[in-house]
Amino acid sequence: MKSSQLERWSPWILLLAVIAVWQFVCSAFNVSEFIFPSPARIWNQLVEFRAPIAAHAWRTLWVTMAGFALAILVGVLLGFLIGSSRVAYAAVYPLMTAFNALPKAAFVPILVVWFGIGAGPAILTAFLISFFPIMVNIATGLATLEPELEDVLRVLGARRWDVLVKVGLPRSMPYFYGSLKVAITLAFVGTTVSEMTAANEGIGYLLISAGSAMQMGLAFGGLVVVGAMAMLMYELFSWLEKHTTAWAHRGSQAR
Repeated sequence: MKSSQLERWSPWILLLAVIAVWQFVCSAFNVSEFIFPSPARIWNQLVEFRAPIAAHAWRTLWVTMAGFALAILVGVLLGFLIGSSRVAYAAVYPLMTAFNALPKAAFVPILVVWFGIGAGPAILTAFLISFFPIMVNIATGLATLEPELEDVLRVLGARRWDVLVKVGLPRSMPYFYGSLKVAITLAFVGTTVSEMTAANEGIGYLLISAGSAMQMGLAFGGLVVVGAMAMLMYELFSWLEKHTTAWAHRGSQAR
């Protein structure tokens, strides 16, 4: 197998190896399904409860994407503001860092009081937990624009706005896509955590219900579905990154 083919298939090979070892351990040591279900048990539960799982998964998906879209909008705007001004960078960045350190699960009860049980708290939790990486990467891409390049553009007659929009933002695109791949996984975490305490549907609600009914295979199946959705969105952003910022990956493509 060529190195390029091995690199392409290595995640699937590792996944199959983990599943095989997992199944072997559960079978060899006769691990109780109520404590740690085997991959076979999880698969059976996914098939048996495919209809309710699909309904809960759809709810989690659209709620997550709504919060994530809001995170992109706010993150890009704040990142542009912070990265384009040294004063704004010095004033806002430390406050945003302190805010990001707060546990977002602690906001869920407050959001329930404000918006009630339902999609509102889940959307806002997904937003709160995922906008910070987007903001930081956009700000970093703009703030690290080479002074020499900016001086050359100024000599050529470019204004500050022209430098930021025509050079700074395109230069920030690799940072932006990198932040999207991190933020989308965090958004799913935020949605699931909120659904576990402030919803009557969604994968988070399914996890709580399955755990209460001692259906551990179903609970693990819910985790598998969340992981699969996050992985698919990650791959989507990776595909978009490769097709819109190929100039930033010339070195990796040449290998």
